[in-house]
Amino acid sequence: MRIIETSEQLASLVAELSVAPYITVDTEFLRDQTYYPKLCLIQVASPKLGDRPGAEAIIDPLAPGLDLTPFYDLIKRPDIIKVLHAARQDIEIFFLQGGAIPMPLFDSQVAAMVCGFGESASYETLARRLAEVEIDKSARFTDWSRRPLSPRQLEYALADVTHLRVIYEKLAAQLEKTGRTSWVAEEVAALQDPALYRIEPEMAWKRLKPRTSNKKFLAMLAAIAAWREREAQSRDIPRGRVLKDEALSEIAAHPPESGEALEKVRAVPKGFANSKLGKGLTDAIEFGRTAPPPEGIETERSPRRRREPSPAAIDLLKTLLRLRAEAVGVAPRLIANADDIEKLAAHEDDGVVALTGWRAEVFGNDARLLRKGDLAIALENGNAVIVELED
Repeated sequence: MRIIETSEQLASLVAELSVAPYITVDTEFLRDQTYYPKLCLIQVASPKLGDRPGAEAIIDPLAPGLDLTPFYDLIKRPDIIKVLHAARQDIEIFFLQGGAIPMPLFDSQVAAMVCGFGESASYETLARRLAEVEIDKSARFTDWSRRPLSPRQLEYALADVTHLRVIYEKLAAQLEKTGRTSWVAEEVAALQDPALYRIEPEMAWKRLKPRTSNKKFLAMLAAIAAWREREAQSRDIPRGRVLKDEALSEIAAHPPESGEALEKVRAVPKGFANSKLGKGLTDAIEFGRTAPPPEGIETERSPRRRREPSPAAIDLLKTLLRLRAEAVGVAPRLIANADDIEKLAAHEDDGVVALTGWRAEVFGNDARLLRKGDLAIALENGNAVIVELED
C-alpha cells in the first residue's frame, strides 16, 4: 500500500494523477474535540490508462513537514474531474485548510439520487450494487489521528476511493444515456459556492434557527452567538464546550443584569460568570443590549402567507411529486422538499426551486397545471395515474 508521508512523495503522486481524466478522493477526519475538522487522511485513486495501472495512495496530512499545496493545486485543476461521495464535509476541509474547492466536481451520492438509488444512498450500497463488492465496516469508528494505523484500517480507508472508480464510471454512463448529466451539475454547483463554507461569527446566530422575529431578542442572540463563535475558533474547541445552545437562547430571551444573575441562568455552568469566558460573555451581553438587529433578519423570518395552503392540496401535490419521481427514477426529495410543496399549495411561487431548471420539466410545470385544474390524479386498475384534462 502506498503511503505518502513526504513532500517529495506527494509531488511524485500528483505528477501521476495529473494525467488522469478523473480522480476519486475521500478523507478521514475528526471533529468531536475541535472546532475545525482535523484532517487525518486523504485517499486518492485514478483509473487505469492504457497499459498503465491506476494510481492508489493514502496521503498522511499528519506526517511532519508534509506540504499539501500540490494536492490542493491538483483538485483545482479544471481538466481533471474530482469524484467524491457526499462531498460537502470533504469540501469544507479543503476550503478551510487549503482555500481550495474541487472543480469540476462529481458527487456520486447526488448522481445516485438522479439515477434512482433513493435518497442519500450510502457508499456501501453503491459499492455493493454497482462495483459488486462488500465493504468491511469493522474499521469505521477508528481514531484516524492515531499512529500507526493498522493494515486493516488503511485498507478500509483506501477502499473508499478504489471502488468509487467503478461507481463513477457506471453512474456517469447512466447519466449520459438518460441525458441527465446537467441535472447533477446543477446540484453540484451549490456545493461549490465558497459562501457555504465561510465561517462568519456575525452570522452564527442563524445556526440556532430562532423561531421569532423579535428584534431585541435577535440582536442579543447575534451578539452572544458571535462571541461564542470567536471563542470556539480561537481555542479550536467545539461551540458547546464554550457554552451550550440552550444557554444562548435563554440569555437572549432574558438578558441577566449582573454576574450574579448570569450564574442563575439554568444552562450556564456554576462559576462561569467569574471566569475569563464569563467576562467576555458579560461584555457581549452589554453590547447586545444596544446592538441593531442582525443582517438577514428579514430574509430569515418566514413571511406571513397570503393564504394558508389546503391540507388536501398539499396531499395532492405530494402524490403528484411521488408519481413524477417514480416515473423518472429520481428521489422525490431531490426534486422538491416540504417547504416547496407548501408554497406551491399556497400559490406562493417565489423562490420555489422546483419551478426552475430540470425540476420544472419533471414536476414543477405539472404542479402548476394541477393547481389550475388542467391536470388530475385518478385511479386506474388500483394505481394512481396522472391525467391531462381536455379543454
